[in-house]
Amino acid sequence: MKKFDLSPIILFTFNRPDHTKRTLAALSLNKEAKESLLYIYCDGPKVHHTSHQLDAIKKVRDISRSENRFLKVFVVENNVNKGLAKSIIAGVSEVIARHGKVIVVEDDIVVSKGFLDYMNGALQMYNQNEKVGCIHGWNYELDNSEYYEATFFLKGADCWGWATWKRAWNLFEPDGASLFKQIKDAKSEFEFNRHDTHDFMNMLDQQIKGLNDSWAIRWHASLFLKDKYCLQPTRSIVKNIGLDNSGTHCGISNIIQNPVERINLVSIPVEETDWFFTAFDSFQKKDKHGNKIMAKVKDFIKTLIPPIAISMLQLFRKVDLSSE
Repeated sequence: MKKFDLSPIILFTFNRPDHTKRTLAALSLNKEAKESLLYIYCDGPKVHHTSHQLDAIKKVRDISRSENRFLKVFVVENNVNKGLAKSIIAGVSEVIARHGKVIVVEDDIVVSKGFLDYMNGALQMYNQNEKVGCIHGWNYELDNSEYYEATFFLKGADCWGWATWKRAWNLFEPDGASLFKQIKDAKSEFEFNRHDTHDFMNMLDQQIKGLNDSWAIRWHASLFLKDKYCLQPTRSIVKNIGLDNSGTHCGISNIIQNPVERINLVSIPVEETDWFFTAFDSFQKKDKHGNKIMAKVKDFIKTLIPPIAISMLQLFRKVDLSSE
């Protein structure tokens, strides 16, 4: 792939120098890295930050300024704390306005060596198909013995290692209340909640009430309402290392993550795949050893309050979280 075909990459950072180092190191191992533009957005300090926290922010900025393994690196440093939602919305809007497409990771997403090849390939493959609005890099460890493709589609969007085009990002609606009303009016709650496997309506309602600051639930809702689809990998090609209580939005989780190195990208019909819902139903009942995982799921939900993928991981509306 010629370098002018490669999408720019955005990395969003804040105050986790070790995570930032690991994320950059993983990205740099992709052969496309040396021919890719990298934008690093560094969020600013909060008013009440301690000297220790300020030092962590400075270390992240030092790491970002010294990064030299990409074609060119642009570092954007916020003087004040915008927060994740405003940072991502503004950063993606700025870069995509210049380049027409973008690949996005946060400072806790460690990608495989084939990540940029997959993202750039999918951006090129579905560039002319306006039904596709998002490319995603993460998935649960689902049993894919009944589904033989390397990718599938779900309606809406996702956010743990993702990519999109300007034509799709232009559909982003920041008004959560408007999105919520449109879904309710269309009586599309079941479909929006991915056949009630995820409680996205509650996540969106919490965003409206100011109980979370999720940009990603609004990204998902925006594409969902425009009947756009997100390309998903059958097996993850990224790993989230932020489920260690180090971030603002994530607690601790030992959810299984075994990303693959590469994905064999083949064009498939743009339609939602029933395989996911069947496989996810089995996933919620047992882990790969056949053990019941409801207790794990309960603990997982209690510890995580992320953007969409963790709303994604606010699993199972029907699970009684008060029981063991």
